[in-house]
Amino acid sequence: MKRLFAIALMCAFSCCLYAQAVDTTVCEILKNPVSFDGKIVRVKGTVVAGFDQFALKGADCGEKVDAIWLSYPEGTKAKSGAAAVLQLQPAKNFAGPVATVERKPVELEKSKDFKQFESLLTVPFRGDGVCLGCVRNMVKATLVGRLDGVQAGIKRDKTGKIVAISGFGNLNAYSARLVLQSVSEVAQQEIDYSKSAPVTKGDVLPEPPVVVPDPLGDAHKMAKGFGASSPFGDKLERAAAVFGKPNEPNSATISFGAPNLASAKDEAKGEKESPDGVLFNCKMNMDRLKGSALSIAIAYEGTLIADLRDPKAVASYMGNYDFAYYATQNAALAAIASRLKTLTMPGGNLVWNNKWTVAEQEKAIDTGIKGFLGDEELLTR
Repeated sequence: MKRLFAIALMCAFSCCLYAQAVDTTVCEILKNPVSFDGKIVRVKGTVVAGFDQFALKGADCGEKVDAIWLSYPEGTKAKSGAAAVLQLQPAKNFAGPVATVERKPVELEKSKDFKQFESLLTVPFRGDGVCLGCVRNMVKATLVGRLDGVQAGIKRDKTGKIVAISGFGNLNAYSARLVLQSVSEVAQQEIDYSKSAPVTKGDVLPEPPVVVPDPLGDAHKMAKGFGASSPFGDKLERAAAVFGKPNEPNSATISFGAPNLASAKDEAKGEKESPDGVLFNCKMNMDRLKGSALSIAIAYEGTLIADLRDPKAVASYMGNYDFAYYATQNAALAAIASRLKTLTMPGGNLVWNNKWTVAEQEKAIDTGIKGFLGDEELLTR
């Protein structure tokens, strides 16, 4: 009798916990993320783990960044997530205000459903050629977690100096972040790579030499692939140069691992100073980016950082879409410099094919980039 009473209490307690979750939708959250800040929400949608995206999307919500960034609680060991993420952080000498943020801790329930969720999102796409951080599946699921909501944005003064940073995920572009507590109703949704498969068929990469990997050094070598005094080579060198020389103090850094955790320290001031008061923290998952893909990813991320630092680029670009567009364009240049036959972005969007004629190249690259940014990155102008 006592045992039955204890079980009943446990069930009642469990029900109370779940009753605290607010049932909502992705679009409702994106309409006013701040109103959900700190709440436990239950929301259905499709989870994508792309090149620089780990996000929950719903129906077309009409937002410039049309998804909720997804993170695991700090300390969680999980492999699924984006292949590469660039986050801006106030440096120790940041001139603008930095609010102290305190968030309620969340503990992830590693249930059978979560293990299925994790397994599906970590299956790599096994196509020919280089597909940058591509995975085989998206996942439809019901997620419960803590919703963090802000008004995302990077504010600058009249000189172009960054004076305020807010937002989550890649480029701090997301106004809403869901820190996962539990997952249920998991369903596989295979990503369609059929439009690129016939083009990349037979594009087999040689086995990389067994040496100590030097992706940054390789990124500099790629810049020389166009020969001396080439404007294309200059673009790639500009991207590689933002990370400086080995052991040289720099506000732009690369670290390795799965960039999938909600870390409190990332929302606070950093521990080191920066010439412009901002730290550009780039984290890459080497399990998802190998060989040429890693160096191409560095060209992509380096382009983002170089443009974010450049007042002329900031003045001419309209927003995150434009930054990502030119970074993907440089990724295509990196593929050309590396003598790759093809380069595919997540979702099967082809941004380089050495069989394109000179007349076809500009239009075909533009079409591939727009497909990648619109369909996979969920970015609009």
